[in-house]
Amino acid sequence: MVTLPPPTPPTDAAHRHRELAESFGADADRYDRARPRYPDALVAQVAERIPGSSILDVGIGTGISAEPFRDRGFAVVGVEPDPKMAGLARAKGFEVEGGRFEDWDAAGRVFDGVIAGQTWHWVDPLAGAAKAAAVLRPGGILALFWNYGRPSPELAAEFAQVFTSLQTGLPFNPWSAAAAQASPYHSIIAAAAAGLRATGAFGDVQQIAVEWQATAARDAWLEQTSTSGGINRLPKDKLDALLTGMGAAIDATGGELLVSYTTVAVIAERIATTA
Repeated sequence: MVTLPPPTPPTDAAHRHRELAESFGADADRYDRARPRYPDALVAQVAERIPGSSILDVGIGTGISAEPFRDRGFAVVGVEPDPKMAGLARAKGFEVEGGRFEDWDAAGRVFDGVIAGQTWHWVDPLAGAAKAAAVLRPGGILALFWNYGRPSPELAAEFAQVFTSLQTGLPFNPWSAAAAQASPYHSIIAAAAAGLRATGAFGDVQQIAVEWQATAARDAWLEQTSTSGGINRLPKDKLDALLTGMGAAIDATGGELLVSYTTVAVIAERIATTA
């Protein structure tokens, strides 16, 4: 399992590339099966701060981000633009409304918490922050979080070499040495925080990080890689070649790999504002 950097470089706002954002439903079952979940330590930190039981999940997808909160007793409503992803979440019992969050009509509803797992970079940071402020009750909590995982430096270098050799045309190499130097979500988190501050409706913006590790089998890693934004749109011959090359590198290490994850989060409280 791995969560790759966003499919556009830091200088290019991902929310302007809706065709990438809405490509994940092409194989929603695989996405749901392969994507890593979120660590209990992160979910617990968010859950203990939400002052009630109602949560809106922005870009609920197949329900991966919503499930651990429902398991803790929260009532979760989702917003999701991709019909296939939304269908899987509904099959899990979630109430899901279609559309982009920025355009979604809350019909006067407010929530105790708004969460977004692995999705806020697809949301316009200014319009999204304003909408979040509108649907959160005072004292409510906004929590935006992302998983980022990397294999060992040696294996990452082999993956990077395979990726480069294929000339994919994608504007990033997720396993390059440069990608290893910093969180791929640094610029996204900065933009999200700036959007929240611009509303004047949120208190201090906190950033937290939870580090954890997981062992991934060869096939699970390759399946997850194939669901990552950008890579999931490669021509079949290049995708097959990428996965074959990565699989050979994993086989040479014994058929599985240890993945070091960091889950990063932005958390802010909706404050009462005066007219």
